Amino acid sequence: MGFGQGLSGLNAASQNLDVIGNNIANSGTVGFKAGSATFADVYASSRIGLGVQVASINQRFTTGIVSTSGNQFDMAIDGAKGLFVVTQPNGAMLYTRNGQFLADKDHRIVNAQGQQLMGYAPGGTNLIGMTVPVGNIAPQATSTITNKVNLDADADVIDPTVNPFDPTQDSSFSKMVPLTVYDSLGNSHEVQQYYAKRDVTVGPPDVNNWDVYVVVDGVVVDGAGAPATAPYAPLHSLEFDTAGRLDPATASYTLNFQVPASGGAAAADLAIAVSYANSTQFGGSYSQDFIQNGYATGEYASMSIGSNGELIANYTNGAKQVMGTLALADFSNLQGLQPVGGNAWAETANSGQPIFGTPGSNGLATIKGQAVEESNVDMSQELVNMIIAQRTYQANAQTIKTQDQVLQTLITMR
Repeated sequence: MGFGQGLSGLNAASQNLDVIGNNIANSGTVGFKAGSATFADVYASSRIGLGVQVASINQRFTTGIVSTSGNQFDMAIDGAKGLFVVTQPNGAMLYTRNGQFLADKDHRIVNAQGQQLMGYAPGGTNLIGMTVPVGNIAPQATSTITNKVNLDADADVIDPTVNPFDPTQDSSFSKMVPLTVYDSLGNSHEVQQYYAKRDVTVGPPDVNNWDVYVVVDGVVVDGAGAPATAPYAPLHSLEFDTAGRLDPATASYTLNFQVPASGGAAAADLAIAVSYANSTQFGGSYSQDFIQNGYATGEYASMSIGSNGELIANYTNGAKQVMGTLALADFSNLQGLQPVGGNAWAETANSGQPIFGTPGSNGLATIKGQAVEESNVDMSQELVNMIIAQRTYQANAQTIKTQDQVLQTLITMR
């Protein structure tokens, strides 16, 4: 009698219910990919067939919803192509879509299973473990100051022979603008730029002249960066034409400053390239926008993740530093990957070797920081599938019951 077909159907339906139950159980698991059972019929020199078997359990690598988590080390792969690369303590590589990471006691970026996130050092091509920076960022001495100013064309002309420049006398200059620069040890120095309008008869005809004087830490400096002596000569002169445009030949100069030793520690002398490119002389109020590229030392504050996978360390002094770029892996056959638990897969011969790259390159997805990719389980579909699997199980059980009734009929025949 044909009990085998019904029994194989019960077994297949039971496994299908297991797959559906596993999907439902992991509907809240970050990075989980739902599975589905694939069936095949069984023939063994039989015209009727011997039932059904589970041919494979396939996983749907569709993208889940990306939701914001707010955790600084969380990251989501914003697209279908790509898997995070993590290493186990024994060095074996695994691949996952779960972007829930944290910093462990050794400052490594790891997941809940203790597997370390892999990536590239800045400018590097070999995979290394990603870590959180420790200690202060080194200070950066100011090497450039970029000014964009508008000097009031209607300002009064100051005659230097009558009213020579003196930083303590407001009448000897037209405008003063302070800014802070930093030396090689990260010590700050106050730089005051003084502008004094001169008579148009000084220099070539039809040229408006402005002398620039610089005071560093309360000391007027000369071109060599040493303290200047009165009467003070201008450190630089700006020349504007009758349309208020700056002569490019006068748009830049070098500010030198001999940094005194502080607390027994000597910093390197400063040589700052100062630019006034695109500055103007129009009738109206003074305005100045400046940028200097130095900063003091700072402590590590937080980590942020760029869309291209860059891990950016943020420091208390406002500086940022790229610590590395995370790696993503892709496979020719994702279905060939072996699930190993913990939201991870392992490479197999069927999957092919991993193809590594950085987010956003070679078709790989980009990264969204402080976010996670939710499970791609469609709960409504799974509940429908569960009802169908239940009915299939009941139908197979009915075939066994019917076969049993037929067998009973044969046994009781007289």
